[in-house]
Amino acid sequence: MLFASYGFILFITVLFVVYYLIPRRHQWKLLLGASYLFYYFSGPENLLYIFFTSLSTYMVAVKIDAIQKNQALFLAANSGRLSREERKAYRALVKSQQRKWLLLCLILNFGVLAVTKYTNFTIANINSVLRTVGSGTQLSFWSLALPMGISFYTFQTMSYIIDVYRGKHPAESNFFKLALFTSFFPQLVQGPISRFDDLSKTLYNEHSFDIQNVNRGLQRIMWGFFKKVVLADRILVAVNTIIRNPDIYQGVFVFIGMLFYAYELYADFTGGIDITIGIAQVLGIKVKENFKRPYFSKSTAEYWRRWHITMGTWFKDYLFYPLSVSGPMLKFSKFSRRRFGDGLGKRIPVYVSTILVWFTTGLWHGASWNFIVWGLLNGTVIIVSLECQPLYDWFHSRFHVKHTFGFRLFQVVRTVLLMSAIRMLDCYRDVPLTFRMLGTMFTRFNVSTLTGKALMGLGLGMADYMVLLVGLVALIAVSLLQRDGSVRNKLAVKPAAVRFAVYYVLIISILVLGAYGMGYDSSQFIYNQF
Repeated sequence: MLFASYGFILFITVLFVVYYLIPRRHQWKLLLGASYLFYYFSGPENLLYIFFTSLSTYMVAVKIDAIQKNQALFLAANSGRLSREERKAYRALVKSQQRKWLLLCLILNFGVLAVTKYTNFTIANINSVLRTVGSGTQLSFWSLALPMGISFYTFQTMSYIIDVYRGKHPAESNFFKLALFTSFFPQLVQGPISRFDDLSKTLYNEHSFDIQNVNRGLQRIMWGFFKKVVLADRILVAVNTIIRNPDIYQGVFVFIGMLFYAYELYADFTGGIDITIGIAQVLGIKVKENFKRPYFSKSTAEYWRRWHITMGTWFKDYLFYPLSVSGPMLKFSKFSRRRFGDGLGKRIPVYVSTILVWFTTGLWHGASWNFIVWGLLNGTVIIVSLECQPLYDWFHSRFHVKHTFGFRLFQVVRTVLLMSAIRMLDCYRDVPLTFRMLGTMFTRFNVSTLTGKALMGLGLGMADYMVLLVGLVALIAVSLLQRDGSVRNKLAVKPAAVRFAVYYVLIISILVLGAYGMGYDSSQFIYNQF
């Protein structure tokens, strides 16, 4: 039961009604039941995975918390008996015990993720090596189904256990509340990856019916469905036509496919997040924003601060920073400074950490080499940009164009094109083929082949292109309006006639212009695969 389906719309409609009819103290329990029912429809066997993650994380968090409380009691009871060195040694012993429990939880849960998501990828690479060395032995692939959303809920619960270990907040004493945090259904499909201290502030509260909150949430849901079924699912047809026929569509068509996929992915992913945040808002629950006008970014680093924000901050907080200050990395930093001097020596360990993080980010996106190369390319571009900073500074000191509109526009276009080109690895799913197709943009870029007849041959008609053009203008307009505040807040102060006209246009667009029927797939979001 996925977001863009009639079954899901019926599901959330019934949930909204029941949620505000039952006693408020039972609302979070209803959400837990609804979340497990939602997950049941992805495959009953998948319930075992998410239940195991919830139970193992709960038990270890409670244990870590109990060790911390026992330490406080022990130190308070022996405050006058222990020397400073003895207290320090005792704290180190306690931290060691907590660390062992933390590692157990991380190994168990990341282990389940690794086995279900990466086993066959590992086997395929081993078989490739065996064939290369001339061995006739081949390993058999495992019959493993990837549970829906396992990457998202694993990362979410592991951030919780790490925060408990760090003392950021105490462990949740109610197992069923932690189970709801793990399985809250709007987030299961494609995030955001919430933090416990953020989501728990509203997830378990009692919520009265608030017409303004419900209205704002429904607006967000409609906007998300508009992006998904009117725009993303429509342009998907042309993207698939180009990608699935690389022998036919090369050169300028690769460029068109690259831009079309950038359009599709943005409308698809942000549309899904809009639906998630809108559902949560109708329920009175606050979920973190996951995008901040990423296509207005002027650099790759800025782009990744604006795109899939919760994923980026997860890798920064739980991988990049710990890796950067780890013992081996500090030793490597000292070695680098001795070998290459303070300037470059300090940067090399940061760059190594950056590459490792981006390698992991690529692997998180999918168990295939195209995603790994995609991650490494993103990391490389960021590092090269940092190394070129002195050159940029010299350029701007010589030519005072940094704050001009034209130069900022150039930076935005450059960033969008670069990110879109790297993202083609997501489309072709084959590394050599992707680079070969990108190469044809420079060797066979014949604009004369881009005729009206050729564009119609991509599976879209003139009416489809008009809808996509109007939709693009709407996306840009909304993004521009968002720069100085919420569009929904601005809409709220408009006359009722204006507000209802906007609602009417959105609803009619979804019902009449939605991409349904032969050749369209309105049930699947791109990020479901992760």
